[in-house]
Amino acid sequence: MNIQRFEVGTRLSEMALHNGVCYLAGQVAGDASQDIRGQTSQVLASIDALLARVGSNKSRILMCQIFLVDLADFAGMNEVWEAWLPAGQAPPRATVLAQLAKPQWKVEMVVTAAA
Repeated sequence: MNIQRFEVGTRLSEMALHNGVCYLAGQVAGDASQDIRGQTSQVLASIDALLARVGSNKSRILMCQIFLVDLADFAGMNEVWEAWLPAGQAPPRATVLAQLAKPQWKVEMVVTAAA
């Protein structure tokens, strides 16, 4: 069984690839001082960059789990999400309210995609 891991740290890998499927760790904003639109844009850029490393892209997302700290940010996050998605390629998705590991983070996304 061949498993490739990317950006391996002591606690987690940012991505694992197995049998043509990419599993991304939860992606959060690098600059948490931004509002929900800015943080969502950063998260989606991280997803794009990780998927590109294995020749994949956002049109190949199989599932996305989104964790929001505040329901008031739902519309702003969706605005950026919908602008980012290719037309007709919306994946299955779940969005839940959650307390994230750092209080300044507003959104975290976990993606599974075909390579």
